Amino acid sequence: MALAPSQPPGCPRTGPARRTVVQAAALAAAGVTAGLVPTAWAAEAPAGPAARPGTEPVRRDADPDPLPLRTDRQSQGDILAGFRKDHVCFLFLHFSNAEKARGWLTRLLPSISTTEEVARFNRAFSRARRRSGGIDPDSMATLWTGLGLTHPGLRLFAGKEPFPAAPPGSSAEAFTQGCAARAQQLGDTGTSAPPSWLFGAEEPGRAVHAVLTLAADQPERLATAVAEHGAGAGKAGMTVLFRQDGATLPGELRGHEHFGFLDCISQPGVRGFDEPDPADATSVLGKPGNRLIPAGEFVIGAERAGRRPTGLPAWATGGAFQVVRRLAQDVPGWWTQVALRLAELQRAGAAPADAGREWLGARLMGRWPGGMPVSLCPAAERLPEPGEHPDAELDYSQDPQGWQMPLFAHIRKGNPRGGLVLTPGRPPVAQGDLDTRRLMRRGIPYGPVYKPELGGDHGPEASRGLVFVCHQSDLVGQFELVMRKWLNEPDFPAGRNPRTGSDPVVGPDSPIAFETPSADGTGSRANTLHFGRFVRTEGSVYAFSLSLPVLRALVKGQLDDSIEFHTGSVLRPGDVLDAGKFRLSLDGTGDLALLDAEGRRPWHTDTGGSGHDAVLTQDGELLVRTSDGRPAWSSGTTGHPGARLLLRPAGELVILAGDQVLWKASAS
Repeated sequence: MALAPSQPPGCPRTGPARRTVVQAAALAAAGVTAGLVPTAWAAEAPAGPAARPGTEPVRRDADPDPLPLRTDRQSQGDILAGFRKDHVCFLFLHFSNAEKARGWLTRLLPSISTTEEVARFNRAFSRARRRSGGIDPDSMATLWTGLGLTHPGLRLFAGKEPFPAAPPGSSAEAFTQGCAARAQQLGDTGTSAPPSWLFGAEEPGRAVHAVLTLAADQPERLATAVAEHGAGAGKAGMTVLFRQDGATLPGELRGHEHFGFLDCISQPGVRGFDEPDPADATSVLGKPGNRLIPAGEFVIGAERAGRRPTGLPAWATGGAFQVVRRLAQDVPGWWTQVALRLAELQRAGAAPADAGREWLGARLMGRWPGGMPVSLCPAAERLPEPGEHPDAELDYSQDPQGWQMPLFAHIRKGNPRGGLVLTPGRPPVAQGDLDTRRLMRRGIPYGPVYKPELGGDHGPEASRGLVFVCHQSDLVGQFELVMRKWLNEPDFPAGRNPRTGSDPVVGPDSPIAFETPSADGTGSRANTLHFGRFVRTEGSVYAFSLSLPVLRALVKGQLDDSIEFHTGSVLRPGDVLDAGKFRLSLDGTGDLALLDAEGRRPWHTDTGGSGHDAVLTQDGELLVRTSDGRPAWSSGTTGHPGARLLLRPAGELVILAGDQVLWKASAS
C-alpha cells in the first residue's frame, strides 16, 4: 500500500608543475581549500541592536545599506538576491538564425532583472510582510526575468568558440561538453540516463541555446509573459523545445518539496551582500554559524576564498554558471521503502518501536519535515519558533560517527559543515575550508501534491518533482564535486567500515550504514539498509548567466574571449592561465612568463629565484612578490583602481583602465 507522510507518534508541534589554475582546484581529491579572511568592510560593519541567537534581526527601515553588492546593476538578480517567487516558468529555447536571435536579445535586455532591483524589492517585501504580521502584501507583485546561455547558445550568438582553451578538469571543459556528455560522472545512469530526458540531450541541430526564467507572484501575470514570448517566437526564429512550470506547494506544504520536507533552508551567506553580525564578522546577522562566503564563489570576478584565479574568459566576469535539472520524485515509492527499512531497524532494535515513518525519513533527509535538524531534536520533531533559523549553529564536528546526524543524511552529504573527517581518527576539516563547495540553490517544485484522496491528478501517476537550479563560479569544483564526490559516492566520508553509502534521497541505488552507539557506549554498531532510487533525472542543462554589459555586447555579436586575471587573485608557482596558443605561467622558480605553444618564453619578469607569487592589486598594479611580500617586479601601473589584466589569445598581456592600455607585454 502506498504510504504518504504523516505526523510521527509523539511529535510535539510547537511553534602538477604545469597545471591550469582550474585543474589545481579540480584535482584536490577531498575538495577543500584554505579558510577565509574577513574583508575590511566586513570587519568595519557598524554595530546594530543585538539579536537573540538563531532569530532574524530587527532592522530600522531607515537604516542605510552598507552592502555594496546590493547595488550591483550588472549581474543578474537570481544569482545573489534570488527571485523568490511562487510561480516560475523555464523556457528551453533553440534559435535557427543568429541575427534574429540577437534581435530577440535586444528586445529582451530591458526586462532582465538585476541584483540591485531584486534585492531592493525583496527587502521592501520582507518589511511589508513583517508589518502585516507575516501575511504576504497583495499590493506588492512583480515579474522577474533571467537568461542563461548554453555553450551552443554562446557560440551561436557570438559567432565563434567562447573559450580559447578548455583545459582537462576545468569548468570550461565541463560547460563545453554539457550535462548529457557528463551524465556518467554525475550519476545520471539507468532510468536517469540522457536518452529519457525531456530536455538537455537533443540532437545538435536542436540543442538548447538558452534558458529563459520567468518568475512572478501572480500566475496570471506569468501566463501573460509566457504567452508574449511564445507569440514572438516566429519573428525571432525561436523554438520552445520544452516548457517547465514550477510553483510553491500550497497550504501546509508551502516551502516544502514533494516528500514533505522544508527545502532550501540553508543558503550560504555572501560577503558584501548579506549583513555581517557585529559580534562575529564571519557570520550572517541573525544566523549564528551561517558563514559569510566571498562573493566570488558565486559571481565570477569577485573575491574568492584563497584568492584563486578563475582561469575564465573576460566575458564570464559578473556572471555565474547555472545548472537546471528536472528531478522527478516518486513520493509513494520513497515513503513505502522508508516504512520497510524502518521495520528492519525496529526488528534489529536500532529504532524505537513506536517510531513513525518520519522518524527514519528525517534521518535520511537530515531534518524533520518542519525544518529542524534531527541532531537538534532527535526524539521527535520540534517546529522552529517564530524568527528562529533551523540551522543556526548547526555543526557536526562533535558527531564524527553520525550518531546524531547520520553521515548519509542528505543535508550532511551535500554540506558536511564542520564535521567532515577525511581520514578516520583525524580531526574534522574546519568548516571554513568547505566554503568553496557551496551552491546557491534556487529550486522550486513542479506538479500537483501527492494526495490520492483528492482524486484527479493528485495520485501516483501524476508527474511531480523538483526543478533544481543552482548558481556557482566553479562548475567542476562546486556542483560536480558535490554530486560526484559527496552525494553519489558510497565511500564518502572515506575509509569507513562499513561504507557510509550514497545519499538515500537523491543518490543512486546504494546500501547505507545506519550507525548507532553500541550497548556499552564505547563504540558503534551498524545496520545495513538498501535504498533504491526514487528520484530520477528527467532533464539537465548547463547554462551561463551573463552580466548585462556582456549581454549588450553579445547583441552586436561581440564576446571578449581574453582570459581575465581578476583584481586580488593570486598566481602561485605551477599555476597557468591558458588562452590556447599562449599561456601565462608562474613557474617553480617564481618567474612569471608568457609561453607560446612550443613552450618558448617571448616575455618574462626574470624573477626566478626571488618570486613567490603574482597578484593584481586593487590599485591596478601587477606584482611578482617575494616570500615576505616585497615587490620583486612591478608593471608600474599603480594609481588605477579597477584596472583589468587580460591575456589575449593572440599573445598579448595587457593592463587596461577602461579602453586605455596602461601596460602591455607581447609574444611578438
